[in-house]
Parts: sequence; structure tokens; C-alpha cells
Amino acid sequence: MKKRLVILGGGESGVGTAILAAKHGFDVFLSDKGSLKEQYRTELQARGLAFEEGQHTEDLILNADEVVKSPGIPDKAPLIKALVAKGVSVISEIEFAARYTSAKLIGITGTNGKTTTTLLTYHILQKACVNAGLAGNIGKSFAWQVAEADFDVYVLELSSFQLDGMNNTRINIAILCNITEDHLDRYDYKFENYINSKFRVTQNQTADDVFIYCSDDKVTTDAMASKSFAAQLYPFSLYTEVESGAYTLEQQLIINVNNNPFTMSIHELALQGKHNLYNSMAGGITARVLDLRKEIIKESMSDFQNVEHRLEHVTKVCGIEFINDSKATNVNSTWYALESMNHPVIWIVGGVDKGNDYGMLRDLVKDKVKGIVALGIDNDKIITAFEAVVPQIAEAKSMYEAVNLAYRMGTKDDIVLLSPACASFDLFENYEDRGRQFKECVRSL
Repeated sequence: MKKRLVILGGGESGVGTAILAAKHGFDVFLSDKGSLKEQYRTELQARGLAFEEGQHTEDLILNADEVVKSPGIPDKAPLIKALVAKGVSVISEIEFAARYTSAKLIGITGTNGKTTTTLLTYHILQKACVNAGLAGNIGKSFAWQVAEADFDVYVLELSSFQLDGMNNTRINIAILCNITEDHLDRYDYKFENYINSKFRVTQNQTADDVFIYCSDDKVTTDAMASKSFAAQLYPFSLYTEVESGAYTLEQQLIINVNNNPFTMSIHELALQGKHNLYNSMAGGITARVLDLRKEIIKESMSDFQNVEHRLEHVTKVCGIEFINDSKATNVNSTWYALESMNHPVIWIVGGVDKGNDYGMLRDLVKDKVKGIVALGIDNDKIITAFEAVVPQIAEAKSMYEAVNLAYRMGTKDDIVLLSPACASFDLFENYEDRGRQFKECVRSL
């Protein structure tokens, strides 16, 4: 009798999982409480896969042998609790797909920097002609690629929600960029729960595997003190020389793997700024662990194009530069953005507050920011946090209004920075929608 696999969520990862499961003989049923995008509905229909949308029919779900759920569905959802109470295994797409590939897995997580590090690592592998796939929290569905492609290596961006649904997956090269408070609403407002979630990236590693981490990140190193690791450890640091890993010395990036150092001027890196130097270190260590040619690594790290919505230069209008950092959905990410600015900033900030503590930004804002445009339905917390240190604060309820207010505040050589430090769901579909609207409004000035 066929095993019944129920998939909750009919987006890219859910449909990919359905395709892979059908290929391996499962009785597949996909359920989405919302409406499916036309492309995914068509895909399921063309393959004759059973699905429903607009509801979760419990009788068709609770009889599952196993469930793959979208990372967006919290473990506390009543349906998930009911499945767990019945003893049904609930896993992530990554866990399911990993069972059906023997490819090397590079898993990249962290509160900030994981998307850039993932894309940079993938870019280096492509330049080196490695047969690699890009998946996880970015790119095409991992499961879909496992079903229909044949890659030797996968570069996976892994969110904490995806890691929570991974139990037996072995990540061969694990990268932890950093850990700061984020998504605490999903972790009972306990930071240690979120920290433990991030460290799941190392949970099944062996002595043949590698763990790459930021030794400058105190949260990471403090947590490591109480954990044990089977993998080979490669730290990276801006401030401390490390024996194996990466560090900077006299404006040089030095990566030392197997006593075979790679050196490159930090000024040659495509990614500039302190936070991006960390991302380059992580990607560079990975490339050297894979024994890729130094010339290829150097070329890749100097010609990489950064991800859309992450410190993305849009244009200059009357000498004012506009930068789209819509992907900054938490305070720490915005801290890095502000820290890298070298001209007076008009800062567009706001959205759905995830329990933000703006105190860590106060000194930086006092030094760098000449004006704030608070973009959101409820801006009181932002105004209270910064009204004593920023002379101009205005409120906006649309991106058009925010961009125009910021433009009027600015003068030649200023920077208008969209770096919201918040989720986007009060006024926008997601951070991509927010970033695209910003760029459209800027270009219409």
C-alpha cells in the first residue's frame, strides 16, 4: 500500500515536494488554505496530483503517514498540533528532498547575510564550472530540482523555520553567519530557542564535514561553548587572526585552509562594508574547502552582483542617492546598512514591528541620520525612539508619500535609504513588493 504524503502549502516548495513524492510512489495530497498561483495549479493538474485550495480538510490531512509543511505555518497551528498528537511526522521540504539525493549539501543560515552569502557561494561555484543547484529559501524548490535535475552540489539558504523541520538531513558544509534576535514570536519569545534552531544546521555532521562560523559574533561563540561539534571548524573574523579560516590583516582578506593561504585586497571585493566582508569570508572559506582554484575565487569575489533589495543602488536624483535595502526586516540588518553609509542619511523606516528594540540604533542614527520618514500604519514606537536625536521626522502611509517626503528632506550628496527594520505586511505583500514600489517611486521623481 502506498504511503500517504500530505503537503501543507502550495507554493514553490510545496509543489516541488508533490512532484518529487509522486516520482517516488507516494499517494500525494496537497492542501493550501489560501488560493494557489495559476502556474502551480496548472502544474498539479497537468501531473494529475490531488490538491485542494481555500481550505484544509482535516479528514484528508490527519490520515497522512507523513506531512511536509510550508515553513510559514507555525508549529503552534492547531492542525500541526493535531498531527503531532496523532504521532504523524511533520517535516520540511529540505528534509524530504535530502532523502533522495546523494549530492553534497552546503547549508547557509544566520539572522542576516545568509541570502548574500548563499548567492556569492553559488556564483563562485558557477564560475568554477561546478554542477550546482541553488535552493532552500531562495531559487527554485530543492525538491523540484532533486526530482528533475542532477546536481553534484546544492547551495541551500536555510531559515530557522526550515531547520526546525529537519531531523536527519546531513549538511556537509554548514555556514552560520550570525545570530541576533528575530522571529521570537515563533520561539515562545525565548532567544535560546531561536539560537538552538540555528545550530540545527550542524546536527548530523561528521568528522568529514565542515562548520564555518563568525567568531566575532558573541551569541554564536557563547552558544558553541555548551555544544559539541563533530565537524571541522573554520571561524572567520575581522579582528582576530585565526589558524584555519579567514581573517583580515592590513587591508588584506586572508583565507587559510589546509595551510594553503589565499590572499586578496579587501578593496577588490565586489561586496563592500563590514557586514559584506563577513559574507565574502564565509563564501571564500567554502570555496577553498572545495579546493576551487584561487584565481576563480578572486575573480568571483570581485565581480559578484549583490542581491536585489539588499543595499541596492537605485539611482541619483539631483545629487541625492537612493538605496533600496527593503530586505532589512530586523534591527540588526538595518544597523549594518546604516553603519556602511558615508554621507548624511534620510532614513525610511517602519512596518510591522517584531518586538524591535531600537536602542541599539540610537547612537548610529544620531551620527548618520538627518531625517526620518516613518512608513507604516503605526509609527509611534519609531517616533518615540528617535525624536530626541533626529531633527526631522515625518510620517507616510504609502511608498509614494514616503519617497517624496524623503526627497524633499534631502540635499545634494545625501542618501535616501529604505532600510525598514520591520516586516512589510502592513502596507505591502512582502519585502520584494516594498522594494519594487520604492524603486518605481524613485524613478518617477
